Amino acid sequence: MATTALSRPLTRRLTDHPVIEAAGRFGPNWYAAVMGTAIVANGAHALPGLSGVLGVWAELFWALGFAGLLLLAGVRLVGRLHRARVRPLADPSVAVFLGCPPMALMAVGFGALGAGEPLLGPGPAVALDAVLWTLGTCYGLWAAGTVMFKLALHYEVARSDSAPTWLLPVVAPMVSAALGPALIPHLPAGQAQQTLLLACVAMFGMSLIAVLMLLPTLFARLAHEGPLPQALIPTLFLVLGPLGQSVTAVTQFAAHGSAAGLSGGAFGGFALLYGVPVFGFALLWLAVAGAATVRGLRRGMPFAMTWWAYTFPVGTCVTGAAGLYARTGLDVFAVASVALYVLLVTAWTVVAVRTVRWVPKFVRA
Repeated sequence: MATTALSRPLTRRLTDHPVIEAAGRFGPNWYAAVMGTAIVANGAHALPGLSGVLGVWAELFWALGFAGLLLLAGVRLVGRLHRARVRPLADPSVAVFLGCPPMALMAVGFGALGAGEPLLGPGPAVALDAVLWTLGTCYGLWAAGTVMFKLALHYEVARSDSAPTWLLPVVAPMVSAALGPALIPHLPAGQAQQTLLLACVAMFGMSLIAVLMLLPTLFARLAHEGPLPQALIPTLFLVLGPLGQSVTAVTQFAAHGSAAGLSGGAFGGFALLYGVPVFGFALLWLAVAGAATVRGLRRGMPFAMTWWAYTFPVGTCVTGAAGLYARTGLDVFAVASVALYVLLVTAWTVVAVRTVRWVPKFVRA
């Protein structure tokens, strides 16, 4: 039925309502706040010697992350009513953030099996993780393939346009690889468990090779095109994401390889041969990115949503160090995981407070 003259103005008034207009400006980058909150819960649950107080702390942050995921999904849904809403694939600088929603889904889902299980119960926790991991994995594979295709063949980008945010879509399959093995014990023994484990290994390789393709371009940009714009300086921490998450992934393969009926010894050896050197490089890059942040702050680096890059990537290093401690029993990895977790919580506190203060300005803009 054709739209009547009377209903057209009403439709325009609805879609141009200030609330809907503000919701339309929330892009996929906002899911980084959910990722950063969920990893606080997941990191706490992974720490050696989890205590009762720390368990309650983890439950609180998991619930906060889950609520944030639901709230942001609702805002993004309402924002689709606005004609001038953010269209991520239209802009390469926004498209790369399509890696954030799937990682947020999977981080909250994984937390349901750990910090969220006392709140949900075992059955609902497994079901929630299975649903969110499946949705996040499908979303992440689509985002990785689509954004890489467009960066290579569609978008007109120069080397000077490259930034660590380019890593976001290709890291999403690594998150699937790292968090998927937790579902293995809940599947029927045999083919189902082995298929899931090897699918995670395949996504590990997929993401790792894609990251190795992008890192030389990103470093060349830093070395030859000058420093990043101040708003992008925090994104240097995004390099830690594939490093810490891949270490977490290999330790998870080792933990669940035998249960799936595959060679747990081979996975265990690989976890150490791969995990220890990569964790070492992660610490080196943490120092480099930290020094760049101090330099940026001294030069007046303004707050932006990119500051959430200080949270999730550091959290992956927490879970990576905790995984290495579980494989080796060496106290050095336990100390590293605790120290990195303190850094994570400090970063989350600063960024969360700054975000709460900044959101009203964003909504009114």
